[in-house]
Amino acid sequence: MDKGKNLRRRNKSRVSGAEPGLLDGRQELRPWGRAWEVDWFSLCGVILLLCLAPFIVFFFVMACDQYQCSISLVLLDLYNGEATPLSIWNKAPSFSWTIAKLYASWVTFQVVLYMCIPDVTHKLLPGYVGGVQEGARTPAGLINKYEINGLQCWIITHTLWLANHNYFHWFSPTIIFDNWIPLLWCTNILGYIVATFAFVKAYLFPTNPEDCKFTGNIFYNYMMGVEFNPRIGKWFDFKLFFNGRPGIIAWTLINLSYAAKQQELYGYVTNSMILVNVLQAIYVLDFFWNEAWYLKTIDICHDHFGWYLGWGDCVWLPFLYTLQGLYLVYNPIQLSSPHAAAVLAIGLAGYFIFRSTNHQKDLFRRCDGKCSIWGRAPTYIECSYRSSDGGFHRSKLLTSGFWGVARHMNYTGDLMGALAYCLACGGGHLLPYFYVIYMTILLVHRCIRDEHRCSNKYGKDWSRYTAAVPRRLLPGVF
Repeated sequence: MDKGKNLRRRNKSRVSGAEPGLLDGRQELRPWGRAWEVDWFSLCGVILLLCLAPFIVFFFVMACDQYQCSISLVLLDLYNGEATPLSIWNKAPSFSWTIAKLYASWVTFQVVLYMCIPDVTHKLLPGYVGGVQEGARTPAGLINKYEINGLQCWIITHTLWLANHNYFHWFSPTIIFDNWIPLLWCTNILGYIVATFAFVKAYLFPTNPEDCKFTGNIFYNYMMGVEFNPRIGKWFDFKLFFNGRPGIIAWTLINLSYAAKQQELYGYVTNSMILVNVLQAIYVLDFFWNEAWYLKTIDICHDHFGWYLGWGDCVWLPFLYTLQGLYLVYNPIQLSSPHAAAVLAIGLAGYFIFRSTNHQKDLFRRCDGKCSIWGRAPTYIECSYRSSDGGFHRSKLLTSGFWGVARHMNYTGDLMGALAYCLACGGGHLLPYFYVIYMTILLVHRCIRDEHRCSNKYGKDWSRYTAAVPRRLLPGVF
């Protein structure tokens, strides 16, 4: 702990980033990155999430397993005394060593794909950026290198899955659904092991001490992370691996397992299940196709690695991002053609806005503003900032295209996609709509958090940008 305090003092004296702005003829430096200090409101939120998040996941999974995905029936039984949290817990399948070995094999397989098979897809697929790529500059001025091979890992994994289904028959395609609750125990164990290891590592042997942040509060440090980019060796990056694998690669496999279970139970797969599979597969493939671009997003560029990312990627993502498919196993819904068409249209429109917005920013960055957006030269705000190593850097904030409509139109498109997944499940139950409710809260909070960081980083230049683009998500509204 003393080592952490000393490191914190040293970093504070150098400052973890800056915004431009003159003070007595010198650049005024302010914190860049996540908070140094923790207020009581933030601390209470952190403790509540640490305590409640695992039970929220358990609640939704048990609602489906024991109550056909009806939240109201669970609450009614609890209110009337016909069930207790303990009785629901006792009905749940327990931990299984067999499933634990299977899950350990799955994670090990993804580690091998990530670490041992250099990317070749970028040599075969025009337009795809893979192989060794540089990330964004960290607050301490470091630029990490990454082996981008997520698309290759996804292709290999799904090729083996389909080969098993069609030829080898090593396991049932419903294996994930059939062992969903035992898998919940396994993912929780991994999530806590990873988060705890990253926490201890930050104190004892951090990868880059200059990018660590110690708040002095153990709960906040554990949840939000201390290390910016914890690594083992040169290439195993915790943040990239657990953000992108094994959770997101599993996302499409989980949905395929749900569809297979629908086929097994009812003899058919509903168009709603097909829509969920297709729309979410587009999102997953987009993530891997643009994995190099992902290195420049807030997850990699701003968030430290702690329980929030470690446990969240192991448990929260695979279990709650796939609620629509799980719901449709218990409640098969065949949508009318107009309903299905509307869901597809909203989903595709959301994806178009999401991808076009991100593409415009990526194009603008790669060409240093020398490009065309919506048929004309882009407009932008010139800005500058300092990293904690004392380096002075310049940047440009785009105000053309979707970035001139609202400051986070990529989030707007993301929310449209989330809404489409939920609308595919009809309007009979609240449970499948948890995803869009959660994503709305998450992305609005992320808007505010990201803009606070940018304000600290860019200072008066950020004020000029917000004056040029006054809305965050919805033009003329918010």
